[in-house]
Amino acid sequence: MAIEIEHKFLLANDDWREQVNHSSYYKQGYLNSDQHSSVRVRIAANKAWLNIKSATIGTHRQEYEYPIPIIDANEIINTLCHQPLIEKMRHFVKNKQHLWEIDEFSGENQGLIVAEIELSTIGEDFNKPSWLGLEVTNDIRYYNNNLSRNPYSMW
Repeated sequence: MAIEIEHKFLLANDDWREQVNHSSYYKQGYLNSDQHSSVRVRIAANKAWLNIKSATIGTHRQEYEYPIPIIDANEIINTLCHQPLIEKMRHFVKNKQHLWEIDEFSGENQGLIVAEIELSTIGEDFNKPSWLGLEVTNDIRYYNNNLSRNPYSMW
């Protein structure tokens, strides 16, 4: 079983911007999202994936991801996915031995910025940089599948 172990935080300030290694634009759409799982298509840097996640709230959940042809991904996103789409610039920030992914949302979620760290094991220690704010790992509003149904601009 594939398990994703992740913590999600709001940002306390913009100091992280000075530490960005690189950035990539992401677009994703949801085919299905219910109390058990979500199914999405994601496009980033001319690559695409089909992703299935359990709807578990918290630091770890099942996740399966499969590469798909970019032409298929574009067609699926444009014709089958629920609206609005999730659009964001993902910034990658190395901090000690971990890589932070900082998502700066656009479109319907403009103004929202969330930092995520993916860990190897449950309970793994990690450095919390000074630019981190409130942890929102257990707040369902900040999950992308929920942002596609209840965008940040509507809060």
